[in-house]
Amino acid sequence: MSKSPSATSPASPRAAPRRMSLTPELVALCYREEEDPGLNARWTPMEDEDYRALALTLDAQSGGAPLWVFAYGSLIWKPEFSSVESRRATAYGWHRAFSLKIDRWRGSRAAPGLMMALERGGRCDGVIYRLADDDRIAQIERLLRRELSARETVSTVRWMPVSTLEGPVKVLGFWLGSTGHDAVSRLPLEEVARILARACGHVGSCAEYLYNTVLHLEAVGIRDRNLWRLQALVADEIRNLHGHPSAPQALRGEAKAALEAAPMAKIDGEKARDPV
Repeated sequence: MSKSPSATSPASPRAAPRRMSLTPELVALCYREEEDPGLNARWTPMEDEDYRALALTLDAQSGGAPLWVFAYGSLIWKPEFSSVESRRATAYGWHRAFSLKIDRWRGSRAAPGLMMALERGGRCDGVIYRLADDDRIAQIERLLRRELSARETVSTVRWMPVSTLEGPVKVLGFWLGSTGHDAVSRLPLEEVARILARACGHVGSCAEYLYNTVLHLEAVGIRDRNLWRLQALVADEIRNLHGHPSAPQALRGEAKAALEAAPMAKIDGEKARDPV
């Protein structure tokens, strides 16, 4: 995503809140109605038995230890699985990057988008969530259904070590993978911004995705310098596309939800509610 994959740093507790250039009003300008085009014909869809088999395999690989999931992007603010504990964590040797080309979800065949994945190198600060022991097969399956839609993408889920204040933890994470994805690694931020400002799919826009990610990383005390610069570039790109709008726009989708959401619970090793 950038020339500085380690550009992630914890925010100081005394740091003054910063105003994002990418506002809900600008995000709303990126919204448009799109139909779900369905899974690309190049991919083999995951079936119910595939999700169950993979969930059972991952549970067995955990060896009965508590099962943690590493969140570095939308899993922080939209996990779609239940957890009983959350902590701040750092994955060394990895960094988040907009490196997955998508033509569904937040992109279309006409205007593909980009989603984040973990790439090798640097460090990535995020949040880990612990699944409940008494229901974790079902929760793992919910996680997999959220993240994987094709058999070719199974390689993107892997075990990795992270560091926390309480010590090292082995977690499940999602990375760029070795096969099955349209990887576009190391694009200049200016090119990423151009793509994100234009891409929208049936679940929302890439601008919404970026906005919510930056917003919720800040809420848990994580300031990613690359994402902060990127949101400013996307804001400028949207203004240029829409003629420097100054009038308030109607808020839609996750932009409205993020604006109205209550503050997230503190992530410091204590139990926390699911984020919005």
